[in-house]
Amino acid sequence: MNLFRYFLFPFSFLYYIITLIRNLFFDWGIITSQKLQEPSICIGNLSVGGSGKTPMTIYLTNLLKNDFQVQILSRGYGRKTSGYKEVSEDSTSDDVGDEPLLYKKRFKTVITVAVAEKRSLGANELLKIQIKNSILLLDDAFQHRSVNAGFSILLTPFQQIFSSDFLLPVGNLREARCGAKRADCIVITKCPESIEAPHKNRIIECIQKYSKPIFFSSIEYGELISFGAKRNSFETVLLVCGIAQPETLIIELRKKYKVEVLLFADHHNFDSSDIKEIHQKFNTFVGDGAAILTTEKDYVRLQTKLTVDELETYPWYYLPIELKIENEDEFNFLIKKYVTAI
Repeated sequence: MNLFRYFLFPFSFLYYIITLIRNLFFDWGIITSQKLQEPSICIGNLSVGGSGKTPMTIYLTNLLKNDFQVQILSRGYGRKTSGYKEVSEDSTSDDVGDEPLLYKKRFKTVITVAVAEKRSLGANELLKIQIKNSILLLDDAFQHRSVNAGFSILLTPFQQIFSSDFLLPVGNLREARCGAKRADCIVITKCPESIEAPHKNRIIECIQKYSKPIFFSSIEYGELISFGAKRNSFETVLLVCGIAQPETLIIELRKKYKVEVLLFADHHNFDSSDIKEIHQKFNTFVGDGAAILTTEKDYVRLQTKLTVDELETYPWYYLPIELKIENEDEFNFLIKKYVTAI
């Protein structure tokens, strides 16, 4: 922990009191929480930053889309609009945010995606559509208790398990660790390919008092998808990345390529000066053995900012990802048991 953060403990204590009172008011019914009529699954975390909510939402959509009409409700972080808005394939990240647009572009008409700062407003608007056999996925809604989801999945990254973290501003927790008790299961995300059994057992011992069951998951990377000039092969990539905690991705890419990195803030809104900087950096590479690589989340923000000439000139690719869950059958059974019981 940064030494300076120790001086912020009084502010963390104040933050703890505020969030504790808020949660108690929900628990006691002083602040009301709407219970939805349809099956609903909350995907969330206790900490700020990337914990893998987007891959989990994609995983659940793939799991349920053949048997249910999947609806996804998100805040639409980073958008320039407000209120309730349904996402279409022609929407832009400025209108609806990058993650909701990613869901819609990936699954198209198979699912309904909407954004709303107030989850209760968004949920009620989606209910008006009256889709038969529907299920609502609440993206990043663990602290949004105005909607009481039927099932809650709490995510925590392997590199920073919530049980050893502290409240803001000392640490990265949005609420106290005890909030994990509201979860129906906990998923450790972004795990390395192999974890020694003693290490795994220590993690389980630290968090099993909060909730059961506990699952471990990792990221699987798909084939590169071109959306610019194509290259037959390349050995060097310029990684353009505006996501939280990109370290796992960088490590993975360095197994295959020589990697140059150009990092931006999470949910960064790319503009023409950024595009110019990216292309100028790429122009310093010699020969045809290089490409520009970005994440799927960055792709939905970048695609509308690049001109036709730029796309025809520069070899742009994005890398789709999927979630791989250890004991997948057990996890899938747990989810389907809930949704079929409603």
